[in-house]
Amino acid sequence: MTMKRTRVAGLAAAATVVALSLAACSGGANAADSSGASSADAATATSVSDFGSMDALVAAAKKEGTLNIIATPGDWANYQQIFDGFTKKYGITINPSQDSASSQEEIDAAKKLKGQDTAPDTFDIGSSVALANTQYFAPYKPTGWDDIPAEQKEPSGLWKVGYYGVMSVGYDANKIKTAPTSFDDLLGSAYKGAVALNGNPTQAAAAAGAVAYADLQAGGTLDDLTPGIDWFSKLKKAGNWNAADGKPNTIASGETPVLLDWSFNQKGYSTSDTIKGGGIDWKYVVLPGTAYVGYYNQAINKDAPHPAAARLWEEYLYSDDAQNAWLKGGAYPARVDAMEKAGTLDEAEFPGKLDTVAVMTDKQATDAGTLLNAKWANAVG
Repeated sequence: MTMKRTRVAGLAAAATVVALSLAACSGGANAADSSGASSADAATATSVSDFGSMDALVAAAKKEGTLNIIATPGDWANYQQIFDGFTKKYGITINPSQDSASSQEEIDAAKKLKGQDTAPDTFDIGSSVALANTQYFAPYKPTGWDDIPAEQKEPSGLWKVGYYGVMSVGYDANKIKTAPTSFDDLLGSAYKGAVALNGNPTQAAAAAGAVAYADLQAGGTLDDLTPGIDWFSKLKKAGNWNAADGKPNTIASGETPVLLDWSFNQKGYSTSDTIKGGGIDWKYVVLPGTAYVGYYNQAINKDAPHPAAARLWEEYLYSDDAQNAWLKGGAYPARVDAMEKAGTLDEAEFPGKLDTVAVMTDKQATDAGTLLNAKWANAVG
């Protein structure tokens, strides 16, 4: 199923990141010329050293002057702050396109626009689609590469996790006076008709992720989401199920006072002027125990029309500034552990370490989709 950017791009977008042993293309490290620009071929550069220095990479990117991005709206995981920071620091114009595109649609756009100035330079892409399309990526290891956990990157740098969302429970603190501490709490009388999902689990990955989250909280495994589906049956029998499709407007109107969704979406709801203007005090919690996460990977289009700017973009994304911006947006950045150890993490925005992290393999995602199609309607219908 192909989902839009407002949802994670399919259940398998949270697929386990499998290391692929693909050989990196090597680019010769050439010294910068007298103007400060590197004579290296930006399209084959695999690290900043291939440009000779960071100053040479910056000069080459500024000469191109433009960066084309796709499927990264400013209100998604606090990307606007990252856009503003990059442009202010380097003076490079960012051209966004297809904000609502799915991960697969990013790849489709790269194929369709190959050779054109409007082709995407970079990808922000779910793991399953990334793993299936490595032939479209250029290997690059940004500064900070060693801080990215081994299981969150392809060894040659074809893709690397930039940030990840965590399934969480959002709620209007004006109606729910005590924050939930477990899924059992959601079965209580304080949650009558309150608990909603962001879409239908048979179609929307955020909603399917919520079922996986319930499954893990109920002691199940990602091999079989039956315990999660059964939990929602209990929720319906308790009178606490809310069939509305949870969106910013349903939160603002008070129609969905409790919503299971990704942490970066929850953070966006909590800071939305529309929602706050409706008298809603939106908060969210990641419950103790196993956390269900969805990875988003960064990759460079091997046919990027602005190859130096694409590589400078990755350098910026893995800087402390951009990683902390993602954190502020409700996502966990890939360098979170290393930054915490180094004292560069924004502790005021850090919600704390996750106990245990679970992600789906492609097979688990396929099996989950089949099971949900077969059982979901009967569970809550």
